[in-house]
Amino acid sequence: MKFSGLTVAVPREIMTGERRVAATPHTVEQCVKSGARVLVETGAGKKAFFRDEDFVKAGAEIVSNASETYKNADIVLKVKEPQFNEELGKHEIELIPEKGLLISFLHPANPANHEMVKMLAARGIISFTLDSIPRISRAQQLDTLTSMSTVAGYKSVIIAAYNLSRFIPMMPTTAGVLQPAQILVVGVGVAGLQAIATAKRLGAKVKALDIRPEANEQVRSLGAESIPFDLPEGLGVGEGGYAQRLPEEWYDREREILAPHIKESDVVILAALIPGEEAPVLVTKSMVEEMNKGSVIVDISIDQGGNCELSRRGEEFDHDGIFISALLNIPAYLPVDSSKMFAQNTYNYLSYLFEDGELKFDLEDEVIRQSLVTKDNKVVHEGTLKAIAEHE
Repeated sequence: MKFSGLTVAVPREIMTGERRVAATPHTVEQCVKSGARVLVETGAGKKAFFRDEDFVKAGAEIVSNASETYKNADIVLKVKEPQFNEELGKHEIELIPEKGLLISFLHPANPANHEMVKMLAARGIISFTLDSIPRISRAQQLDTLTSMSTVAGYKSVIIAAYNLSRFIPMMPTTAGVLQPAQILVVGVGVAGLQAIATAKRLGAKVKALDIRPEANEQVRSLGAESIPFDLPEGLGVGEGGYAQRLPEEWYDREREILAPHIKESDVVILAALIPGEEAPVLVTKSMVEEMNKGSVIVDISIDQGGNCELSRRGEEFDHDGIFISALLNIPAYLPVDSSKMFAQNTYNYLSYLFEDGELKFDLEDEVIRQSLVTKDNKVVHEGTLKAIAEHE
């Protein structure tokens, strides 16, 4: 059996605002049928509306506190990166058994998480980050990032609509016709495409920019305007069709092209990511200050550092009349569907990693190699090592 002899732990998430859970009763049942003992901290699924008794019916054991949940685990499944647990006065990493295994969204290239990653390495924990699973056909069912990006793209437009100072659709009124809001989407991966589709459904006039020609074709297929940005062939496209980091002079050019479009936009959705690396800064302070008062920026790339120079990790605030949202964990605002997708993808990933109770460590396998963050007391994730070097 895949998980024979293994204990899988599902702790309650403690990051502020996090409402998801890393396993559902359905995926617990799958784990148990595959030979695992599953420990679920009491209340772990409460904010996503999964009850302790439902986990018990699925075969899990409910554990009364975080310390007991972690200490008996071979494998820890988490949604978000480990945090300092104020209640226990310890970091969650200290609760994971030495040489244990952690699977989570770690966002290891984000400078805010570098110390956390180093702590994992120092403790000898084998860790995998779900945000670095390559987008290849055989990894589709493991692709938690794509699932969560779908939620983030949709919700980013809802956040923008809630905070915008005007209507989004064209609005005929007795005082005349109010023109539709102009929404700009920067970065057209899964999140960006979902943002475009949602903005169009709400009646906005939508523009988008991406550095990949194929992405711009998808923009047009959704009925949005694609902003031209000509790059030398292949420069912006990396492995698996993801965007890859550009030389800095090309980011200067991208900012130059974006500036007039940002100035005239009512909403800017920022979703430009480079897998496993720090997000590029594409919107500067001066560009923000050129926008019309009452406009909104939603920076959904903030988990990897953010695309806007002014974004503050996890915060929403007003900057001289421009509302800037850089909330972490946007999928946590739709916890039921997010948890269902996250848990199933994570179960599939766990199944991919294990056979007969043994971890498969084939580093020739790009799924394993690209998502592995720490092993043998070392940080081994390429994008993280690059980001650490740049910030030291």
